[in-house]
Amino acid sequence: MDNAKSHNINITDAKEFRLPVRVYIEDTDAGGIVYYVNYLKYAERSRTELLRSLGYGKTAILDDGLLLVVHSLEAQYLASARLDDELIVATTIKKLARSYVVFDQEVRRDQQVLCKTVVKVACVNKEMRPTPIPAYIKESLSRAYSH
Repeated sequence: MDNAKSHNINITDAKEFRLPVRVYIEDTDAGGIVYYVNYLKYAERSRTELLRSLGYGKTAILDDGLLLVVHSLEAQYLASARLDDELIVATTIKKLARSYVVFDQEVRRDQQVLCKTVVKVACVNKEMRPTPIPAYIKESLSRAYSH
């Protein structure tokens, strides 16, 4: 959990992981609002930091000969973030299956939800074939973040 402290990550409820994000000029379009694809990047960072908070950095998963890849996603854009906004990316686990995880994610400014995503992440081997999520990762996710 030392990494969680160094990145100012908040886990306010055992069911929700929260990652603070600041909007920089590189995140915005010519109109001064966050370019739509950057919400997906924020969501990716939150999923990555959720795993890191449990002790599973990207290299730990690769060391097992596995990859976690986005299988599919749904996104709803509800309002715009602007330059210098302080956002929270909240991540919960909707479904934890044998070889995939479905994450519900929201990008928020204060209490306002700006973007909602549902992301299915599959565990695959080096041949890109579905493979079971390692038991130790699945158990950690289940204990910490499942509904």
